[in-house]
Amino acid sequence: MLFFHPMDFLIIIAFGLSLWAQFRVKGTFNQFSKVRIHSGMTGYEAARRMLDSNGLYDVPVEPVRGALTDHYDPLKRVVRLSEPVYYESSISAVSVACHEVGHAIQHQQSYPMLVLRHRMFPIVNFASGLAPFMLIAGFLFQVSGLIGLGIIFFSAAVAFQLVTLPVEFNASNRARDLMIAEGFITNDEERGVAKVLNAAALTYVAAALISLLELVKYIMIFTNNRD
Repeated sequence: MLFFHPMDFLIIIAFGLSLWAQFRVKGTFNQFSKVRIHSGMTGYEAARRMLDSNGLYDVPVEPVRGALTDHYDPLKRVVRLSEPVYYESSISAVSVACHEVGHAIQHQQSYPMLVLRHRMFPIVNFASGLAPFMLIAGFLFQVSGLIGLGIIFFSAAVAFQLVTLPVEFNASNRARDLMIAEGFITNDEERGVAKVLNAAALTYVAAALISLLELVKYIMIFTNNRD
């Protein structure tokens, strides 16, 4: 029952959604990476200006290799942009760059969900590594206590992904609002920015949905085995 369960059909659908979301984010990024932004700013210049306008002069912006490897490092307090984003002057580049700066601003302002996410990370990092082994061993050897503990550990990972959703959406909203306020984009460019940011957010939604469905599956199997 661990490997074949009615919930698997929903999980497969969610997995398909995840693949489609990844395809969409790459396609949308590539589409708007060919559209030069009216302000002429590169991703680096947009990120630097947005950081400075929010008093984050000490937060550096660094290029990193790869595509869509952009992220904000809260430990070293640095915004890292993939080379296509760092150097290019396009709607995609500026949108992604400003989204990552949104995370830096969240950090500066102690955005509650980001603070919660940071506090959860060490626990989740430990729990998510053990959960699969506990669940597999528990179901194979029919040890209910091990299954229950595995479900608790896996629940922590699911909770982490759910907390990530408002963090990502908030960063995108901050980016879009600040880009408009600072004059980085024109009214005609807002739609393209929204498409880039929404496509990226969808990948987080799909990942969280898969994990949530898997958790429900494990709980259902565990409950049925106890009956």
